[in-house]
Amino acid sequence: MAKAGFGGGCHWCTEGVFQALRGVTQVDQGFVQSNAPADNWAEGVIVTFDPAVIGLGMLSEVHLRTHSATRGRSPRGKYRSAIYIFDDSQQHEADLAIARYAEETGKAVHTLVLPFRGFKASDTRFQNYYATDPSRPFCRRYIDPKLDYIRQHFREVALPEAGAKT
Repeated sequence: MAKAGFGGGCHWCTEGVFQALRGVTQVDQGFVQSNAPADNWAEGVIVTFDPAVIGLGMLSEVHLRTHSATRGRSPRGKYRSAIYIFDDSQQHEADLAIARYAEETGKAVHTLVLPFRGFKASDTRFQNYYATDPSRPFCRRYIDPKLDYIRQHFREVALPEAGAKT
């Protein structure tokens, strides 16, 4: 098993996205910290995954396509767009995914690749936000479209129920 962190918007959405993928065994939602200047706590998730089923490159591509990766944000902001790596061997794969996405879209990508330094879990009432009640208005408006996108464009790694309407 391997781990990587992802941040880019509301961690309720990010959590729901990664919980919908094959090979992801755990998604911890909360606040992630890196080195200065990104040493403040920003919303994000820690994803535990089986690299034999889904690699960091694919996880990164899903991440880039399901949040506003091309929108400029402060590295000190609450919604920092980032891929948090747990060891140096992950740097190249994350950088490559960002470069491919930038080339394909023709836009500057503001997602940072940062070393993981710390994690604080969200309050338990917010964890597994989508899974516990997908009928919430927030889930319908913001998370469902992301899950539908995954089911359409990432069929090979989407769990069968990803984005299914209940």
